[in-house]
Amino acid sequence: MGIARRTAYILQIHKNPDQVNTFIQQLIAEDQADVFVHIDRKNYENMNRKILKNPHVKVLRQSVNCEWGDIGQVDATLLLLKEVIFSQNEYDFVCLRSGQDLLVKDGFKSLLTENRGKIYMNYRKMDDQHLGFMKMNWAKAARRRYTAAHPIRLYRRLLLIFYSKGINLSPNKNSWPKEFLFYKGSQWFSVPFEVAKYMLNFLEDNPWYYTFFEHTLVPDESFFQTLIMNSPYKHAVINNNQMFLKWGETLGERNSPQNLKMGDIQAIEESNDYFARKFDENVDSRVIDYFTEKITLKHVQKKRTCLLNFLEDTGR
Repeated sequence: MGIARRTAYILQIHKNPDQVNTFIQQLIAEDQADVFVHIDRKNYENMNRKILKNPHVKVLRQSVNCEWGDIGQVDATLLLLKEVIFSQNEYDFVCLRSGQDLLVKDGFKSLLTENRGKIYMNYRKMDDQHLGFMKMNWAKAARRRYTAAHPIRLYRRLLLIFYSKGINLSPNKNSWPKEFLFYKGSQWFSVPFEVAKYMLNFLEDNPWYYTFFEHTLVPDESFFQTLIMNSPYKHAVINNNQMFLKWGETLGERNSPQNLKMGDIQAIEESNDYFARKFDENVDSRVIDYFTEKITLKHVQKKRTCLLNFLEDTGR
């Protein structure tokens, strides 16, 4: 058996640098991973120098503006994937996460090692209503997030209703192969290194693909799912991104993951997922401390025990 490859984690972040550093420390605690970080352009100057300095942590110099519902989220992921490939390192997996995630269960590296070649992501085939997200050309204002009652939300709903009746008031006129089906799901994924390279090569050879998504609605939840599920790797997909999410219930929150608190610990642990989001140190720092102590400190203690055993065995 050869030396186990490292895992590349690609993070999209926009706030709370101390919290981000806590997550990074979890990821690199066992010296089995490298972390590549994209900072939202709006917050780049404020956060750049605050990210953990470590040989296994790389902050991208280039950044894009990331907004809900816009292609910028996809652009950030593509920049991160390219940085991983340009590093000329060979990894086992590339895992997309955000700065508001945490490891909440030990053993994720073992899962990847035991399932080489598998893809972990959430997906489902788009129903007729959600096809309107793809087959319409959405204006910039319509691609923004509105958490309260707003005329634009009504406008979006009306456009989708018309689309469901066979009336497309703003058609996406970019080309799309008839044999390509649309899929959607949570944007977070873990893919084998070879799949990461395949996706970038496909996009370079097929510029029509990106162009089609450029003015669609919430493309980050369909761009990579659709690409993979129409690829030779579709049979390797496990429909589970190993991420715990708690969805809101009110009109303004039902489409957004909610901030996790101490009261959510039982549900998080019973989910058996390895990651959870989203955490916010300004909402409840205690739950962050809980999982930091449970995961990160366990790794530190294990490394210390191994060192002591080594010293005893060698008589030092």
